[in-house]
Amino acid sequence: MLESYVTPLLMSYVNKYIKNLKPSDLQLSLWGGDVVLSKLDLKLDVLEQELKLPFTFMSGHIHELRIHVPWTKLGSEPVVITINTMECILKLRDGAQDDHESGSSSTSRSVSDSSKAVAKPRRIQQAAPSDPDLPPGYVQSLIRRVVNNLNLVVNNLILKYVEDDIVLSVNITSAECYTVDDMWERAFMDITAPELVLRKVINFADCTVCLDKRNASGKIEFYQDPLLYKCSFRTRLHFTYDNINAKIPSVIKIQTMVESLKLSITDQQLPMFIRILQLVIALYYGEIGGHKDSEGDEGSSHVRETAGNVSGMDVDMESLGSDSDMQLSSPEDDDQGWVSWAWSFVPAIVGTAEEGEEGLYQQRETGGITNRPHHHAHKDPIVSIGFYCTKASIVFKLTETLSESSYYSPQKVKSREVLCLEQQGITIEVLMMGEPFFDCQIGIVGCWALCLKSIMGVRDFEENMNRSDEDAVFFSCGERLSSKGMTYLTHSLFDYRSPENNGVRAEFILDTATHKETYTEIAGMQRFGAFYMDYLYTMENSSGKATDNHLN
Repeated sequence: MLESYVTPLLMSYVNKYIKNLKPSDLQLSLWGGDVVLSKLDLKLDVLEQELKLPFTFMSGHIHELRIHVPWTKLGSEPVVITINTMECILKLRDGAQDDHESGSSSTSRSVSDSSKAVAKPRRIQQAAPSDPDLPPGYVQSLIRRVVNNLNLVVNNLILKYVEDDIVLSVNITSAECYTVDDMWERAFMDITAPELVLRKVINFADCTVCLDKRNASGKIEFYQDPLLYKCSFRTRLHFTYDNINAKIPSVIKIQTMVESLKLSITDQQLPMFIRILQLVIALYYGEIGGHKDSEGDEGSSHVRETAGNVSGMDVDMESLGSDSDMQLSSPEDDDQGWVSWAWSFVPAIVGTAEEGEEGLYQQRETGGITNRPHHHAHKDPIVSIGFYCTKASIVFKLTETLSESSYYSPQKVKSREVLCLEQQGITIEVLMMGEPFFDCQIGIVGCWALCLKSIMGVRDFEENMNRSDEDAVFFSCGERLSSKGMTYLTHSLFDYRSPENNGVRAEFILDTATHKETYTEIAGMQRFGAFYMDYLYTMENSSGKATDNHLN
């Protein structure tokens, strides 16, 4: 029966992240084709362990979880997992709490992990009796198709970050992840030769980001205007494999496209926003949230950082490093630095599911625990991450409190727009291959600053109703997209001319000298026009060479 192979796979995913589930009830519901679970609690320790973020989960709940398995059409229709209303609250991990939990929680987690490692094969063995009618090759192919075409739908996703008096919340009305064909249309696909490619799309609808201030009792007296209101964007994922049996892709491309991004920030939100930026910078330099899960590598590692072609600015790397508050932490202090932390997400994204899938049908075929070694010597995949925005605007607002006649009535706040920054053709591209190579390029095609009120010597619209938009511009650089074209999307998954959209395997420049020759200031300004920056980070594992640390 197909149920004896697919059911343990789905149960392993559900049991991994959700508390208090009865495997027997879940198994019977899955065999019926539909599962509906209500009021579920997430396993917060598992999420923290896998994400490896410097944050801790205060709570995590799922209102309703639905799983639909089309048993009669499992080879042609996807398994659909639907989550209705998921809410998670996070806060920054305390250093003292982290030190305390690193001993106690790691011990408890190691005990639980070891118990799961022993109990899981036995559960799979019991749930999957031998069936001579299904050959092992067919089972392996079937499980691969089920995993590759899994459809995930999330309705009403709520994420909140709480820090002192700051409450940052993200609300996404709906998000869906599904498999697509070479035209990026929804389809039931499998990894086949000679292309050896898997494509997926994630659509996010109505994303709203709010930043509010709470009082001493933890309540928000009045709500500020959202930083971002009902923004929709889509993400394309492109995985390239070396062979049909490969478990980890050799090339991973994850790129997001936003047509219109409208941000707004008030004078009361600005200090809170700056505090969040300072938190991000502190995390970047390893001043807080250091990871203690692994030891530093033995021997010396020489780091070479080169960032070329910063248009319009000259930065001295030594002057940045001279400030004690802005120094980079040593590899032994912050677990080999921020590049190691960023690269740690790759196995969690592409390795865990595939290894679990492989172990599942291997345990099914052998009837117990396999003797296969868990550590494989494989080549680091190439990871390309991109963010593209056609038009973006940031509006700065001033707020004023309105007085009410009643003493007990809540305060009301009115905001008025003062300044607006507009950008067109924004590109942020990151290329990584393991820890030794990291490159980030940022470009903007055009940028304008508009005065919406009577400041900086420009009369506002209220005094001159016939004033055009061009009269409000007091700063401009670059060009319009109408004259520049869609160069900011060059070689992206959203460019119909890119190699991936024409059945050709893309080539990446991973050599420092070739990179400098290719991505020059002239090439960057031809592609963009207003702003271009190229930051390159390389690492050499050799003891005889001196460290080269400079910025061109």
